[in-house]
Amino acid sequence: MPRLLAFCCALCLATGANGQWVQAHWDVMGTRAILEFWQDDAESGTSDNHPVTRAIKSEFERLNNAFSPWVASSELYRVNTTAAITAQPVSDEFLYLMEKSREYYKLTDGAFDVTFASAGHLYDYREGKAPGDTELKQAVSAIGLNRVHVKDRQVLFSDAGTRLDFGGIAKGYAIDRAIAILKQFKVQHAYISLGGDSYVLGDRRGRDWQVGIRHPRNAQAVAMRLPVSNTAVSTSGDYERFFIRDGERIHHIIDPGSGRSSHGLVSVTILARKSIDSDALSTSVFVMGAERGLVMINQMPDVSAVLITEQGEVLYSDDLTSPGS
Repeated sequence: MPRLLAFCCALCLATGANGQWVQAHWDVMGTRAILEFWQDDAESGTSDNHPVTRAIKSEFERLNNAFSPWVASSELYRVNTTAAITAQPVSDEFLYLMEKSREYYKLTDGAFDVTFASAGHLYDYREGKAPGDTELKQAVSAIGLNRVHVKDRQVLFSDAGTRLDFGGIAKGYAIDRAIAILKQFKVQHAYISLGGDSYVLGDRRGRDWQVGIRHPRNAQAVAMRLPVSNTAVSTSGDYERFFIRDGERIHHIIDPGSGRSSHGLVSVTILARKSIDSDALSTSVFVMGAERGLVMINQMPDVSAVLITEQGEVLYSDDLTSPGS
């Protein structure tokens, strides 16, 4: 997922007599985690040594070790390498992610499909490598959640080439887990992000948080800022992992129907109640395209969208008012 920029005031401007803002950031799940929250008790600890920070760090690392397709000891790695041979028992969390993935697979008519990895794993964005037509055609034939069977808490693949990747939903789930931890610690004001997925808890002690959407063609610029509170925000874009070949931008948001990078949009931002939903929907709309994507979003309660097309046009869901309108 692409990076979402948060514009927050410096700590020194937001401290109180008996409390303070705590900030921490670290690398996990292939991206940057950013945490900021208000603690009423200034003696509880700061930054990395705070109990809240340690708990969220531990949870993110646990989820990475369970659902990374690259960690050889992960549950997902085991399923990908053996579920075509024999049914694999899986955890409740794995079943939950599968259930949510299938929900969005059906809702989007296959635009959201965690088996995109059957083709997606053939790309190397750092090395600028993409599969050839013959290899890609074979890989695409293994895409489709109808090839993944879940029964009696076990997962079985009907095609040896099928692979799963929860990259379009797992970070959102991780954010939701972080919010649960913050609430357990009685935190009422916080910002937490994992790359392009974030959640704002409460407000910034009297005013909304300002969350910025990165300009899709200028990493140092902001396309727009959104005042939000108690909201999940996820952005999918074509600028985080990509390379240019023969004038074409080849990026990591794969259209399951073709096994190739989806085109038409360059950025999709979704606002929703839960991060697992905003995460899945930002990927879904990017693949579906502006017209189909907005029709779907406009039918969903408590969900908003901001889209940027390849031509630079900014589109909004019906519940949002575009600047200057």
